[in-house]
Amino acid sequence: MTSWWGHFGLREPAFGLTPDTSFYFPALPHRDAHETLLYALSAGEGFLVVEGEVGTGKTLLLRRLLNSLPPRQQAAFVPNPGLDPRGLYAAIALEFGLPGEGGSEVLLHRLERHFISLAQNDQQPVVLIDEAQALPADTLEAVRLLTNLETEKRKLLQVVLFGQPELMVRLSGQSTRQILTRISFHAALRPLARHEVAAYVRHRLQVAGSDHAVFTRCALFALWRASRGLPRLINILAAKAMMLAYGRGVEQVNCRHVLGAARDTLATRKHAWLPWLWMAGLLGLTVAMLSIMRALG
Repeated sequence: MTSWWGHFGLREPAFGLTPDTSFYFPALPHRDAHETLLYALSAGEGFLVVEGEVGTGKTLLLRRLLNSLPPRQQAAFVPNPGLDPRGLYAAIALEFGLPGEGGSEVLLHRLERHFISLAQNDQQPVVLIDEAQALPADTLEAVRLLTNLETEKRKLLQVVLFGQPELMVRLSGQSTRQILTRISFHAALRPLARHEVAAYVRHRLQVAGSDHAVFTRCALFALWRASRGLPRLINILAAKAMMLAYGRGVEQVNCRHVLGAARDTLATRKHAWLPWLWMAGLLGLTVAMLSIMRALG
């Protein structure tokens, strides 16, 4: 039996929710953030922040950065921010292949010795923390203490925080102003524009093996309106719309399929753009009818 994605000539699903870097799409805000992060890290900048709303592609950018760091930069990835200070130090130590037992002071001293050893071998450790807006207050302070580790000439550790806009609100508070003054680079990811959504969808379909237009122009417009340009919502809606088209035995996704997907998705069901999708669907149907009439005439 043919899979629903095989029905469209794809080798694999094109719109998964896992951050698969093989599908990375270099939209302008993501490309700029990625290139600037690489430059800032190579220049030895100590504290970097990337913020973006839910679904804008922060985690995929993080994994893309992990995969593109040069060999001299040793990276530790902390995906779970809900840790106390000792838990954070232990998680970082384990990522660097060090023992994770002991109290906070023991772990901090162990990390410092390791970072000094790396510096002596011209290597630079980098810690990447995802969903950093969820870091407890005392753990944020522990992050600041980590960035205090330095020699006379260089920082022993670089830290990159990825988080939602609430992160910057927290860092602007009175108790965390010392961290805010240390941020040397800050990037804000935005939703994709209409033309970027169309390019994003085509890119993922091509990576998955498509050689033809799976979505009509009307469907791409509806997908942009429904998703509000958020890559995660684009993926959810595009996959559902393709399943609806597959269920109806057609080989191209139209506005009505996207509308059906939007109505079936909690994150999009109650938005005020639904009438626009209905209008887009009717417009697409009208255009199709006119084309048929011309052909018959």
